[in-house]
Amino acid sequence: MSGTPPASFVLGDYVVFALMLLVSAAVGVYYAWTDRHQQSSGDFLTGGRRLHALPVAMSLTASFMSAITVLTTPAEVYRFGAIIAFSGFSYLFSMIVTSEIFLPVFYRLGITSTNEYLELRFNRATRLLGTLLFIVQTVLYTGIVIYTPALALTQVTGMNLWGAVVSTGVVCTFYCTLGGLKAVVWTDVFQVGVIFAGFLAVIIRTVILQGGILPIIRDCQEGGRLNFWDFDMNPLRRHTFWTITIGSTFVWSSIYGINQAQVQRYISCKSLTHARLSLYVNLLGLWCIMFCSVFAGLCLFSVYKSCDPWTIGLISAPDQLMPHLVMDILAGYPGLPGLFVAAAYSGSLSTVSSSINALAAVTVEDLIKPNTNMSEKHLSCISKGLSVLYGILCIGMAALASLMGGILQAVISIFGVIGGPLLGLFVLGVLCPIANSKGALSGLVAGFASSLWVSVGSHIYPPPQELTRPLPLTTVGCNFTMEHSKLPNFTYATTAASPVWQDLDTRSSLMKWYSMSYMYFSPIGTITVVCMGLFVSFFSGGTKQKMESRLTLQKEDTTLFHVYTLIKQRFLLNNVQVNLADGGKQGKTNLSFVES
Repeated sequence: MSGTPPASFVLGDYVVFALMLLVSAAVGVYYAWTDRHQQSSGDFLTGGRRLHALPVAMSLTASFMSAITVLTTPAEVYRFGAIIAFSGFSYLFSMIVTSEIFLPVFYRLGITSTNEYLELRFNRATRLLGTLLFIVQTVLYTGIVIYTPALALTQVTGMNLWGAVVSTGVVCTFYCTLGGLKAVVWTDVFQVGVIFAGFLAVIIRTVILQGGILPIIRDCQEGGRLNFWDFDMNPLRRHTFWTITIGSTFVWSSIYGINQAQVQRYISCKSLTHARLSLYVNLLGLWCIMFCSVFAGLCLFSVYKSCDPWTIGLISAPDQLMPHLVMDILAGYPGLPGLFVAAAYSGSLSTVSSSINALAAVTVEDLIKPNTNMSEKHLSCISKGLSVLYGILCIGMAALASLMGGILQAVISIFGVIGGPLLGLFVLGVLCPIANSKGALSGLVAGFASSLWVSVGSHIYPPPQELTRPLPLTTVGCNFTMEHSKLPNFTYATTAASPVWQDLDTRSSLMKWYSMSYMYFSPIGTITVVCMGLFVSFFSGGTKQKMESRLTLQKEDTTLFHVYTLIKQRFLLNNVQVNLADGGKQGKTNLSFVES
């Protein structure tokens, strides 16, 4: 590609994009009509616990595979290489942790809000603190999810920024308020299909333009983008095999294991088997989307390997790289650019709707129900009203997202700073019978303080380029005049002198601590909570407390125990058959005695 400024949206693109919004809204109207006689808040927030594994699995996949995945993961590969693909390992580990540790306990208790468990296990203060942290985390994250695609897509396609922001929030709020969890789940199913279609349109067109898959791989190999084999143990490095695999496992365990938006889905399944199955089918979906987003990033680099549109000033931020590519290579195919924009917004709609529904659930279950004696009909109405209020709040929070810097890093930082300590709190409850309420509260405060401290420090003293290691970009192949371009925002091709305090060798030990990979924010919070919680619990009588077995993980809850039991039964059965056979030969065994 020459780097020529791309075309803008045409009528066909707007039609495809509008159609996606209309279908999503129509699902909400449908479930509002079919479930109009169901008046309970439980039906609204958990779908009556009658959902099947497949739609729940697709909804789980869509919930946190937002426009951030569609837009920023390819840009991450373009700038830093495909090593981010190691997140696929963390998906597997996180599903195992969720399925074997958290799911059995939550499903057995039949809770609607995960924070309800904290009161059952510890006390009401712990539940309220957990609720507060979850609301803050979710509203911040949702603001980013709404703002990111709007900013990236409007600057490239010419759509109005706040029109895009408001339309996203309004459509989500509309079908969440009308249809509840069923509408959220089934719109997620539709939207995950749109996401795949958008990725495939870009990938197939790029493969055709570049002459096949092998030329794309060769370009990325020569450009250093296939940097998979980086096993450096240095925790200060931004991305290595260890930082991505370990850090992402904690992040995704906090998302799937304890985050209300995800837990609310799999506990709505009709049985524990369906719930477990939904997690592992969802794993296949996560891997497929990760593969598509990483390969899209490789396609992005192959197209712009000799003329970087960011350096030359055609775009103002890396998050606009994918929309720029779409308008560059698909402009001659009316409707396909609109399909990709619909894919990005489908990611946003699925995530925002999940967040709004989860926020309404925790507010009703944690803040309203325990303090009132309202009927189920009134609680259902309040749930719908809260969906509207949280939708408006999330749209308002989108305005703050522009202050959060790198989008992918900002999102993982949010889940690290808040999600990490919350994960540690639930680990204390489920896996540590000696943990008591004093240990839980002190651990949560210490974990949140430590992860927040490191996160804020990393923004004040950002890590130097020798730790982040951005890959080189070039403009030597650009063949158009500079009158089309704007001033470049930043170029990795130049190496300006860093301030003294940014040089790694001259930093103090404290400053080097702040340079720790943002992927480790979550493990720091989780480990601090568990260690501090156990320490305080041990010295405050935790070993003497009596614990209900249903509140902690039992060996009978794990798949491994059932596999062991099955093998043991088969082994004993085989032994009995052998003894029977021998007895029949020798005439010394009383068969009726053996059978009894």
